[in-house]
Amino acid sequence: MISSINGPVLSQGAGWVVIGVGGLGYRVEVPAGRGPAVVVGDHLSLVTSLIVREDSLTLFGFSEEVELELFTRLLSVSGVGPRMALGVLSALAPTELVDAVKREDEKPFKKVSGVGPKTAKLIVVSLAGKLDGLQIALHHDEAENADPGDAVVGAVAEGLVGLGWREQDAQQAARDALDAGAPANHAGLLRAALALLQSNRGVGR
Repeated sequence: MISSINGPVLSQGAGWVVIGVGGLGYRVEVPAGRGPAVVVGDHLSLVTSLIVREDSLTLFGFSEEVELELFTRLLSVSGVGPRMALGVLSALAPTELVDAVKREDEKPFKKVSGVGPKTAKLIVVSLAGKLDGLQIALHHDEAENADPGDAVVGAVAEGLVGLGWREQDAQQAARDALDAGAPANHAGLLRAALALLQSNRGVGR
């Protein structure tokens, strides 16, 4: 079982890369459009799943463990093969997929080539309640990677709207004030954004 692969990219195309390992080139199928952004010569590391068929051995690779886990979960759905599962992961980001199942929303899956209404419904029904742990992990990662200033900007903008400023102006002023070096806390940024709005438009609103 090949569970991971890493090495230089020898060639690539839409939905696949060839990685050199020990003098051999391994073709790995990756999510088209959502696969790793690499060029020939880059070093690439992927977690993989080797699918064995009577007439073929196909290696599927993913940048993150969560994508591999979703790939495996999709394969557990009746009628979903590795190509279709890869298609789903090409069309939907992990958070989109998990959230769609959580909402019991079939629509996102219908935009995947080869997935009809019946299969879309089956995916949602089959995976319902089985992705909760992944949802928590994905949203935790998003929160950790988010710009902490975004939350402050949003809160300040909301406060400015409450004072009578237009939402678009409030958002822009809060962001401009932060970019200009205003404190990244609610009170400090609110004062700076308000001063900026007043200097641009006068004290009247």
